[in-house]
Amino acid sequence: MAAFAIYALAALAEIAGCFAFWAWLKLDKPMWWLLPGMASLAIFAWLLSLIDTTAAGRAYAAYGGIYIAASLAWLWIVEGVRPDRWDVGGVALAIAGTAIILAGPR
Repeated sequence: MAAFAIYALAALAEIAGCFAFWAWLKLDKPMWWLLPGMASLAIFAWLLSLIDTTAAGRAYAAYGGIYIAASLAWLWIVEGVRPDRWDVGGVALAIAGTAIILAGPR
C-alpha cells in the first residue's frame, strides 16, 4: 500500500510539473509558471526514488499504470474532459500491468 501512495503522489507531482510547461507553451501562461513546474518535477523524481526495489526500471514500469490513471483523472478534474470508454479500458489494462509487476514473485 505504501508503494501505491508513493506512486499516486509521484503521478500528481509529474502531471502538475508537466502541465506547468504545457500551460506556459500552449495556454500563454507567464514564464514564472515554470518555477513551480520544475520543483514539482524534482519532487516527482525524489518520490520515485523512495520505491523499495533494487531495480529502477521495475519501479518506473509499475509506475506507468498509476501515471495513466492519474492523467485521466487530471483530464477529467482539471481540464473538464470526461474520459471515454477507450480511456477507461486502456487504464484498466495499464493498472492490471502495474498489479502484475508489483505483486509478481521475486
